[in-house]
Amino acid sequence: MSTPTHLTPPQSSARAGAAGTRTPSAPGGRLPNALAQQVALRVDIAVTALARFLTRWSVPALRVALGLVFLGFGVLKFFPGASPAEEIAGRTVETLTLGLVPAPTAVILVAVMETFIGLTLVTGRLLRVGLVVLAVALVGILSPVALFGDELFGHGMTLLGQYVLKDVVLVAGASVVAAVALGARLRLEA
Repeated sequence: MSTPTHLTPPQSSARAGAAGTRTPSAPGGRLPNALAQQVALRVDIAVTALARFLTRWSVPALRVALGLVFLGFGVLKFFPGASPAEEIAGRTVETLTLGLVPAPTAVILVAVMETFIGLTLVTGRLLRVGLVVLAVALVGILSPVALFGDELFGHGMTLLGQYVLKDVVLVAGASVVAAVALGARLRLEA
């Protein structure tokens, strides 16, 4: 992923200094103009440093944060009644498999998948395998919108509907992590 980041110094103050003209706003000289140029230069240096830091660390931080979310959600599902998504996860997998996988077994399956995904994202090990499992899991994660939309959003948005809707952010974040894991690079252009 190439995201161009162009950082250029402010040109208005540079032009005024280059032209050799005095600004009428400062009696006796260019002090405010010189001060504005110094501030602009320092801001430009700070923005460039921040852009370099974000280019280097934002995607790894996103990967680990996503991993912690999946790990937390997965581990909770191993303990009956601990996860607020336990019922919807079981029903979703049971519905998607046309009843071949009963809800209690489905919850354990989802727990194993989410825990595996979380561990691969947090550690960076087996990341590509984890991303394939994540792609499969995302189908199930977003399926309740189509399968149980009336329950989630029928009379206004329910708490469960909000829980499912936030998964759009997980999909977007996972897409960025997957793109980088598959070879895309975020880089800072001069």
